[in-house]
Amino acid sequence: MENLKNKGEFTTEKVVSYPPKKAQGKFDEVPGKYCVRDLSLADEGQKLIDWAESRMPVLMHLREIYSKTKPFKGYKISGCLHVTKETAVLIRTLVESGAEVSWSGCNPLSTNDAVAAALAKQGISIFAWHGNLEDFYWCIERTIDIPPHLTLDDGCDLINTVHEKYPEMAKTHIIGGTEETTTGVHRLRARQEAGQLLYPVFAVNDTETKWDFDNVYGTGQSTLDGIMRATSVLIAGKTVVVAGHGHCGSGVAKRAKGLGANTVITEVKPTAAIKALLEGHQVMTMDQAAEIGDIFITATGCKDVIRKWHFEKMKDGAIVCNTGHYDVEINIPELEELAVSKRTIRENCEEYTLKDGRRIYLLAQGRLINLAAAEGHPSEVMDMSFANQFMALLRFVEAHKEGKKFPIEVMDIPPEQDEYIATLKLQSMGVQIDKLTPEQEQYLKDYLAGT
Repeated sequence: MENLKNKGEFTTEKVVSYPPKKAQGKFDEVPGKYCVRDLSLADEGQKLIDWAESRMPVLMHLREIYSKTKPFKGYKISGCLHVTKETAVLIRTLVESGAEVSWSGCNPLSTNDAVAAALAKQGISIFAWHGNLEDFYWCIERTIDIPPHLTLDDGCDLINTVHEKYPEMAKTHIIGGTEETTTGVHRLRARQEAGQLLYPVFAVNDTETKWDFDNVYGTGQSTLDGIMRATSVLIAGKTVVVAGHGHCGSGVAKRAKGLGANTVITEVKPTAAIKALLEGHQVMTMDQAAEIGDIFITATGCKDVIRKWHFEKMKDGAIVCNTGHYDVEINIPELEELAVSKRTIRENCEEYTLKDGRRIYLLAQGRLINLAAAEGHPSEVMDMSFANQFMALLRFVEAHKEGKKFPIEVMDIPPEQDEYIATLKLQSMGVQIDKLTPEQEQYLKDYLAGT
């Protein structure tokens, strides 16, 4: 096995560790250890973490097993993922399994400051606070200072930073990484196709126990939760336009329809559009939908989904928000150009008044509405996603200890891991399912079986 002591002493040229712009004299900081908004929030944050732990039985089961064997002892993990109560459960599970962890948030508006304070007080290296727009990449770079043997990412900002600024670290020091979300996986596959991927990464997002549950049910529920918290509007009777009918968009549309909305889907993929039609949604172009929508939700992972000419068609009082990973789906600069005035009506709700007097309401600055205005996905669904993260990182460690290496590519999680996690989830819910008999298993393998 490669000497981890030597790996831990890896050095590389680092960006000057300037103090964060927003933290000077205003935040609680121990240089090199943590930078959070207010350590006095730690008790409140711990209560939130306790709540999440009581609803994440799969991850807690893994903690019970691996806190005894400490498989991650000697390994350092850099994480860039929304700092929520659920993420804290994952971090604590990695730490109790022997890992040294350093963490930052993957979105400027998704960090729960109380949770960040609780983690800092527990000795976790964490660099995150709500609203760290100017210091977003400063926080990410502080997590790389350890330096890591493994990376855990949500949106690819950490992996991109390592690749672009520390390529030697990526080539010779990092064993592997994981990616949590659709946008990040797309970027990683593009990097691989360009021949620019420097270490293997598991596409955790693409597991059945992640995107069929986290993306569909988690995004669906939490997106509507964020909209209602930011606006307090009645969903029933509204025309809700959802851009994109992938896993996330389909989940959002289902929940909106369940609340009594008239649902409209805009799509670029023909098969996704047909699925939307057969699920009872109207399907049309965004140009058409702009004239009739009351609430617009982008869930595509692409830029410029809603643009100037769409705003020009929208009715007075239209609400616009995004549930994709980045804040580029709504072209906000073009909305700014059209507006003659702008004011904050309530938290996470800004009113733009156009020249003709029409008002358009942008939620959460066009960032992830479910995390910026609400609390993200429910703990129960993140239980499986984060169990996948834990098990994927464990695969890298176990292979490394055996002197094995994975190919440098974006890899799928083995199906048996999916089945294992789903089985644990069912057991925690007190649900039993059937098993194939030996005869049935043989029948399914018999290619000569006919009518």
